[in-house]
Amino acid sequence: MKTDPRQAVTIADWKAELADAFDAPDKLLSFLRLKTTDFDSKIDLRPGFPFRVPRNYAQRMEKGNPFDPLLLQVLPFACENETHSGYRPDPVQDLHAVVAPGTLQKYQHRVLLITTGACAIHCRYCFRRHFPYSKENAGSGQWQQALDYLRAHPRITEVILSGGDPLVLSDRRLATLCRELTAVEHIERLRIHTRFPIVVPSRITTELLDWLGTLGKPVVFVIHCNHANELGTHTVQALHKLRRAGVLLLNQSVLLRGINDRAETLKLLSEKLLAGGVLPYYLHLPDPVTGTAHFDVSADSATRLLSQLSASLPGYLVPRLVKEVAGAAGKILLNHYAPESGCQ
Repeated sequence: MKTDPRQAVTIADWKAELADAFDAPDKLLSFLRLKTTDFDSKIDLRPGFPFRVPRNYAQRMEKGNPFDPLLLQVLPFACENETHSGYRPDPVQDLHAVVAPGTLQKYQHRVLLITTGACAIHCRYCFRRHFPYSKENAGSGQWQQALDYLRAHPRITEVILSGGDPLVLSDRRLATLCRELTAVEHIERLRIHTRFPIVVPSRITTELLDWLGTLGKPVVFVIHCNHANELGTHTVQALHKLRRAGVLLLNQSVLLRGINDRAETLKLLSEKLLAGGVLPYYLHLPDPVTGTAHFDVSADSATRLLSQLSASLPGYLVPRLVKEVAGAAGKILLNHYAPESGCQ
């Protein structure tokens, strides 16, 4: 049987994979047998927002295809430097929600910890691409101020680990943090937002799975997958390992123009996620962050997509279409479509 090169994994150690990542657009384009002239828009070869793409993820891109949906998520275009009305560095006011270093509380019963500023991959639509990680990072002080805040607020029942990507941390550091969090009596569960199982599936190590099973409280992984082509063989295997370890797996996607803004594309994504043991959770409208206007999809277009999706999938495979609005008590739900068929 012929092996699909997009699903090949050549490096077993996740730290080695991170070190082997493409760190410049021209290197990735050369690997994909593409030239800057293959694109309608100008490529920014020295982007201000850093460039990082793990080789494992790049291997799932189609060589010679300038429209590859994985490539378009990471390739910097010169239009990122343009100014657009309504686009700001912090449109959802993360910095207004800071209650301790790297500790954000936007909602009554949940707190988000910025565990690190590092990611396995730099997505060009990143909503925290301008976030001051060097200043607002719970890990810089070994999390003590964040833990003190949590202990002093018994109404908080859930802690979300975010970043950056929490799985950039070593198992020793991450396990220590998670154990301290679950030791707080009123914390009922942990939620870990990560792209690692998608872009570097070898990060799901035996050591990680072992300590996750010792926490004694529910753990939810919200992975970030935007397109079915991201779900290669090794990615699905990593997701199944997490499921067997008792982790609840949800997915959040960002609706991106020219990448996944078609009903058939989203349908295939939901079906492949379920095959990997993951339930679709959120489909986000992109946050209006400076440098990301070229990914925008209108709310009207998005709700029409959800209507089409609901006609071809059971309800549990239709994600919630949401957007974040600064100061709101929660995500704003936009699934106000009229299903084209009865309840399924």
